[in-house]
Amino acid sequence: MSTEQHDYDVIIVGYGPVGVTAANLLGGMGVRVAVIERDASIYPRARAISTDEETMRIWQAIGLAERLKQDMLAGRPIDFVDARGRSFLSLAPAARGNGHPPQLFIYQPATEQVLRDGVGRYPNVKVLLGHDCELVEQDDETVTVTTRDLTESTPRTLRGAYLIAADGGSSPIRTRLGIGFDGRTYHDRWIVIDTKVKRGWDTVDRLRFHCDPARPAVDCPTPLGHHRWEFPVLPGEDEQDLISHDYIWRLLRRYGRTPDEVEILRAVVYSHHVRFASRWRVGRIFLAGDAAHAMPPWIGEGMSSGVRDAGNLCWKLAGVLRGELPADVLDTYEVERKPHVREMTAQAVRFGRIITERRPGLAALRNVAFRVLMRVPAFRAYMQEAGWFPANSYRKGLLDRTGGNRAVGEQLPQPWVHTGDGDRVRLDDVLAGRWTLLHTGPARSWPAWAASGISCLQVTPAGSAPAPGTIVDDADVLIPWMRRHHATVLALRPDVVVYAAATGDADLPRPPFVTAPRTPVREQTSPSAATTTP
Repeated sequence: MSTEQHDYDVIIVGYGPVGVTAANLLGGMGVRVAVIERDASIYPRARAISTDEETMRIWQAIGLAERLKQDMLAGRPIDFVDARGRSFLSLAPAARGNGHPPQLFIYQPATEQVLRDGVGRYPNVKVLLGHDCELVEQDDETVTVTTRDLTESTPRTLRGAYLIAADGGSSPIRTRLGIGFDGRTYHDRWIVIDTKVKRGWDTVDRLRFHCDPARPAVDCPTPLGHHRWEFPVLPGEDEQDLISHDYIWRLLRRYGRTPDEVEILRAVVYSHHVRFASRWRVGRIFLAGDAAHAMPPWIGEGMSSGVRDAGNLCWKLAGVLRGELPADVLDTYEVERKPHVREMTAQAVRFGRIITERRPGLAALRNVAFRVLMRVPAFRAYMQEAGWFPANSYRKGLLDRTGGNRAVGEQLPQPWVHTGDGDRVRLDDVLAGRWTLLHTGPARSWPAWAASGISCLQVTPAGSAPAPGTIVDDADVLIPWMRRHHATVLALRPDVVVYAAATGDADLPRPPFVTAPRTPVREQTSPSAATTTP
């Protein structure tokens, strides 16, 4: 724990979805935060268009999930169609146990507005919009940031214990630190067309990948009356011509859309990237989101991966700042997150190859192969149940595997439970971002954990009467999960990942604490945020 006096505990540079999530998380933990953002208002273009149940679980932790879902589309089917519009692969993704819909389509400006309104709950978070981060320096105990209000000429100096660089794929901070951003940029450029729906059509609410080798396309619903299309720029085409209204209408009319149905809002041409920062930490500075990694958009996980970064890093920062965890815990951020990001990126690349195959012979073979495979029950279940989706589990990091239990490193599913008071709530709302012991059967002392004052809850079967110190496993999720993992007691981290586990009479490994964790400060009141419209 640093003895240096700082203006703030954590400085966040960048106020997109990753930075604003980090500000909410840290704000709710009582951490003193300053946010620096160059733009004076929310970026108007909807860059990300979807999110997932794990991301919603993180936003649940900041008390905003239900408000955010009001502006999202959930439960929409996904179709991969051939050049004639015939489906060869159709999915309705199944939930993976996190307590929220498996895929949700978003309108990013509206999502960011709700998240920013959420930050307003915390007087310990200072937000500086319209400020440029000009210089970042650090020593053994302090990060010093020189920032300038773009409407004025006077610079301002901020001093913090740590800094999160959530400043995007071109991250000036990553560049100044000399961190490599290795990988590749794809040759093909894509035009993204955002529209406002004036009158719906029969497939307006379906995500459709048009896998036409002549010109692939993405046809995607977004909420609040928006819709998006994406098309590759073909050889010989001029990018400036592509974003003209005449050319955009040529592309949209190919799929039957007319000016009576949609209004063009904006169009932009961009490249797909597969890149990873060579290091995610330099001293007291951490990279997060696009500053640390970039992936193609094919499975809609770029933004969500950045939110997972914030969810992993922020509780560790808070624990170190409060002196509860040793400082080297912060080294586990990259160790835990980078392998999952690499797996997710690899899966996005694989899906991109399916969608964008340009050789007609291979495209025809792809279409036939998937139609045949989808008749095979095991393959159909694998696709529908998202067996291809990389699990957010950790092999290394802030974990104690000395007992060899297979539950360690896994994130516990989130069912609805009854509390000891008889209230029916989601599991994470009971755990409330705290270190917790969950056990089945009679309680034991687990003395090292008891000495740290860690909450201990018994999981009882569905139909049990609520009682103090228990949670009732209403849907029969937790007890079977623990049984499959051969665990009768779990030590859960604040992010509901299993730190340690044991079975029978075996004792738990010792906790990693330097001092006993304090109950986090949490504000769960959801703001009544206004919806952003173009």
